[in-house]
Amino acid sequence: MTTLFDDYELTTNLRLANRIVLPPLTRNRATDDFVPTASMAEYYRQRATAGLLVTEGVAIAPAAVAYPRVPGLWTDAQEEAWASVVEAVHGEGAVIFAQLWHVGRVSHSLTQPGGTKPVAPSPIPVVGEQIMTSDGLVPFETPRELETDEIPSVVDQYVDAARRARRAGFDGVEIHAANGYLIDQFLNDESNRRTDRYGGDIEGRLRFLLDVVAAVSDAIGAERVGVRLSPSGTWMQTNDSDKRALYGAAVTALDEHGIAYLHLVEPTIAGAQSVTAAPDAIPSAYFRELFTGTLIVAGDHTFETGTQVVRKGTADLVAFGRAFISNPDLPARFESGLPLAEADRATFYTPGDRGYIDYPPFGEGR
Repeated sequence: MTTLFDDYELTTNLRLANRIVLPPLTRNRATDDFVPTASMAEYYRQRATAGLLVTEGVAIAPAAVAYPRVPGLWTDAQEEAWASVVEAVHGEGAVIFAQLWHVGRVSHSLTQPGGTKPVAPSPIPVVGEQIMTSDGLVPFETPRELETDEIPSVVDQYVDAARRARRAGFDGVEIHAANGYLIDQFLNDESNRRTDRYGGDIEGRLRFLLDVVAAVSDAIGAERVGVRLSPSGTWMQTNDSDKRALYGAAVTALDEHGIAYLHLVEPTIAGAQSVTAAPDAIPSAYFRELFTGTLIVAGDHTFETGTQVVRKGTADLVAFGRAFISNPDLPARFESGLPLAEADRATFYTPGDRGYIDYPPFGEGR
């Protein structure tokens, strides 16, 4: 009977110590120049009790940034700093992938290089929401539509970041195509009104994602590439008129690419918040029938529900996000039936080590 504590062969050369995953969690602890810090190395080392770690979103270029103190991977200094993080994780025997991230329209000219507008598939703003900038909270602005001939250069940015990730020692990369960011904006027809080859029908709206996957796979090997999707998500207003058809086609196409894994955000999570699944939410079991490779699910799982998932075969690996923030020894607590510490939400995105690397293993004082 499969359990969360069984080891797992992710690829021919990557065996995980267990089926528990640390998913991407934005923590805003990098420097103002988007360089990882020693505290980040310690944070990930502490959580290398997971079989697989996926980093927080790593910006692939200056224009890919939305928030302060997020890490990047477009300079030599960033690459060198990430190497220290990877070394710390590998020292504990875990596998680590870097999540490659471009926020698209979920940014602001106050954050963008040179004060230019953020880019998107179409000039459609996020309405009724605000974003934190150097001037405080401000409404989102109308983004600039990417020209058709600009898109290959964005694909190249993903490739460059992937190559840097491998040079830094990462075992692979995860392409962030979820949660309302750039690739997700291309996928959904509410945010993509293009009339060129990157818009229109489902095939056109999938093209940017599949171009990125193909290019990154060519650069580092498909067996080193994962993809994260949020098939039932509407975070940052990425809605679609037929999500089941869209994401069914996306998952089928990704399966044909032979990627290392598919990482799905469950319908009961939006950003860092638990939500009620929509009536038309797509269960992860639907995608299990379409994807023959390794499947990871993330969002609101407990030890009990995660155990059920792997026993039923709905997914191969289960990610636990907020629980891992305050319980760096989460697998040991699960296995021994120990209580979980509560995370301090007030320190999720603040600078400094408080609420970051000061959660002790069970039995040690904080």
